[in-house]
Amino acid sequence: MSWWQSIVLGIVEGITEFLPISSTGHLTVTEKLMGLPIDDASVTAYTAVIQVGAMIASIVYFWSDIVRFAGAWFTGLRDATKRGPDYRMGWAIIAGFIPTAVIALIAEPLITGPLRSMWAVVVGLVGWSIVMFIGDRVGKQTRGEDSITIRDGIILGTLQSLALVPGVSRSGATITGGLLLGLDRVAATRMSFFLGIPTLVASGLYQAVKEAKHISDGVGWASTLLGTAVSGLVAYASIAWLLRYVSKNNFTGFIIYRVLLAAVIVVLLVTNTISAT
Repeated sequence: MSWWQSIVLGIVEGITEFLPISSTGHLTVTEKLMGLPIDDASVTAYTAVIQVGAMIASIVYFWSDIVRFAGAWFTGLRDATKRGPDYRMGWAIIAGFIPTAVIALIAEPLITGPLRSMWAVVVGLVGWSIVMFIGDRVGKQTRGEDSITIRDGIILGTLQSLALVPGVSRSGATITGGLLLGLDRVAATRMSFFLGIPTLVASGLYQAVKEAKHISDGVGWASTLLGTAVSGLVAYASIAWLLRYVSKNNFTGFIIYRVLLAAVIVVLLVTNTISAT
């Protein structure tokens, strides 16, 4: 992988990781347009590892929240009288990570096999757009962040695993789930970030260790580290923009974009401009 390809993919990852438009779907399309083999083990590993850059950006952005939740969680473990919303949030994040991790490990053969297809991206984009539309219109949005429980964490963590299907979007799955649980848009979006931090850091590090040889023999560590750094810088700006956006707007624009992107991919596939795998 050349340096410019790594930079482009890092930019794509940084922009799309937290927006509900599927970072994996965009990376897959971009890799195909660049002529990279999307079913190659090193390319698959590269796609997972550069997510760590975006997660580092989210850790930096939400550092004060993370410290507050961790402090409240440890305090609550020692003293039951001091268990408040931040203590519950700590447990919700832990509880949400567990089903995601278990499902990801079980479904790993699908991630690197049949789901590495452009048709899977199309299905994921269109199918989840319908769910997003329903969630955005039906969700009562009467609950704030302080109301989040362990039960919410488990449900959202389970939904987060749907992002294994390229095109669904990890943030799209968790935000939509949050809306259907009654959370307001800002609370659902922030929860998506909090659940994503342990999930994608663990995923990226796991792939870096497991596929180290494939990366060394394939795309190369220099390109991987460059893409990771670029994704982190771009993701920080993306986080700030998304939180401002959802405080005043619904998700209609993202839904329309997802459907249009799916239509463009279909045209590229049926005209043999790109192949499905």
